[in-house]
Formats: sequence, C-alpha cells, structure tokens
Amino acid sequence: MSMEAANDNIKNTLVVRKPCFGLPTACPQSLSAYIYLKLSQLPFHLHFHLNYPDSDQIPYFEAGDSVVYNNEKEGIIECLKKDARVGDLDLDSGVSSLPEWIPTKVMLTTWLADALEYELWVGCDGSSAYNIYYSDLPWPIGKVLFWKKYHWVKQKHAITKNNVEVKEEEIYERANSAYDALSTLLGDANYLLGSRPSSLDAIFLAHALVVLQALPESSTLQIKFSEHVNLVRYVQQRKTELIEAGAFPSNDTPFHAGSKSKSKPKGDKTKEESKEEKTYRKRAKYFVVAQVVAVVLFVSIMSGYGNGDVEVDDADADYGYD
Repeated sequence: MSMEAANDNIKNTLVVRKPCFGLPTACPQSLSAYIYLKLSQLPFHLHFHLNYPDSDQIPYFEAGDSVVYNNEKEGIIECLKKDARVGDLDLDSGVSSLPEWIPTKVMLTTWLADALEYELWVGCDGSSAYNIYYSDLPWPIGKVLFWKKYHWVKQKHAITKNNVEVKEEEIYERANSAYDALSTLLGDANYLLGSRPSSLDAIFLAHALVVLQALPESSTLQIKFSEHVNLVRYVQQRKTELIEAGAFPSNDTPFHAGSKSKSKPKGDKTKEESKEEKTYRKRAKYFVVAQVVAVVLFVSIMSGYGNGDVEVDDADADYGYD
C-alpha cells in the first residue's frame, strides 16, 4: 500500500478503492473524500482496500483510534466536517448559507451522481466500472458482482427494456442542465462559490475527473461535459494542484479478463492436444463453472436479490462476457 504523506508520524489514514486511470482512486465516493482532505490541507496516508468492492463502508477515514465510514449519517464528508476528533475540517463554514448552496448540492448529489452511476454501469460497455471495482478479483466473481450491480442500478432507476431510451434521455438531459448551471455559477472563478474551496468542489471535481479520465471517449456524459470549456479548465487546474502527475497508474485490466486468446501458437508444436492437456482443460472448465454457480448462490442468498418490484429484462443486457 502506498502512502500519501511523507511524515511517518501522521496517524490519519484514508482507505479507498484502488488507483486507476491516472487517479488516486476512480471510485467517485473515494475520490471526493480524497479531494476534500486535500482541500482541507490535512496530512494523511492513503491506503487501498482491494477486498469487498461492493461495501458501502468504503471510503473510510482513520484518525488515531476513531474511524469514520462512508455509510454513516450523511456520508464521509459530512462526518469529517462534524467530527471533533478529526479536527476542524469544515470547509463550508461561511459559504453553506449562500442561496446557491442548496440547489448546487442537490444537482451534484442527485442529477450528476445518478448520471455517472448510470454511465458507469449501464450506459457504457462496463469496462470502466469493472476496472474500478472488480479487476483484482477472480474473473468469475468480478463478473457476477458486476452483473448484480448492473441490475441493481436498473432497478433503482426503474429501467426496463420498454422504457430504456426514455429513461436514458431523462438522465442525460438532467446532467446537461446541471453542467449548464454549474458553468454559469463558476464563470471565471477559481472555485464554484468564489475564491475559496468547499465540499461542493470536492464532490464535483471527483465527478468530473471520473467522467473525463475513466469513461471511454464515446461516453455521452464525457461529450456533454467537454462542451463546457470553463468547467474543463477548472478541473484541469485543480487536478494539477491536488494530484501529483504520474503518481498513479493508468493501465487497467481489460473487462474481458480471463478470456482465452484466439491466436494460434507459433513454431512446430503438434496440432493435437495430448490426453493430459485435454483432461486439464476439462477440469479447468468444471472448476470455473463451479465457481460461478457458488458465487451466484451466495449472492442470491445473502442479498435476497429478485424481490424488487421493478421488472428487469435480461435480454437487453450486454456485459461483455466471453
């Protein structure tokens, strides 16, 4: 695990999902917490949690013996602002009373959060979400967890095969309206609410960086965001200040993890497989099938999936599986 601060005596630790796409973490919730701490100028270590990718406790922040989890109260940022054990990290003092505060926060936490969630899991090919959350897991487990989250997002937004185009248009229209409003609010300023940063900057910067760096170029959300020049400028400037260039990896595991290569071996190797090779391949297939079945049964039993009221069609799903 890498450290964000050089001082070994620092006891503050932010635990997030892994780095990828050139970001310290490409999980929107984890990245917003990271940026908030950076804007607060609080020294901290950065640790990466590679297990339990679907846990809603991540990110979490450890300050000495106290721990603040993302699923507490109103989220990790709100907890950091109010927890006296952590220190004075309230960036919103003096700006949360502004008339623009509430509508801006609502846009960020509903319209834009919903749009990015939809784009990651449903709107694109799934490769970005897979790399962010599941690429370190055995591929059958990762793909089953992706499938579970894919259907959960469709249920959340009441998306079915018959209304998917209408729902998608609504999601993107709200996101574009939010970008228009934020572009007007920002203008030529350095931060959304003037000359000083707030938690709204952390939330929006996390959203924007994932959109610009983690989503594919064909992403509708990325295209719409890139049309707002001052928002792109703002994100690039803040990124230079907050994230060390080249400090985090950009190469990511393909979504088709575990797929077999179709290229033929070169040389004078025999075309016929030996009896041992055939036996090995057969056993390997049985093992993979057994893994998938076990994970599906486990997920079904533990989550009770399938009790939702919204009908979800499997036929329109394209997971990119082999």
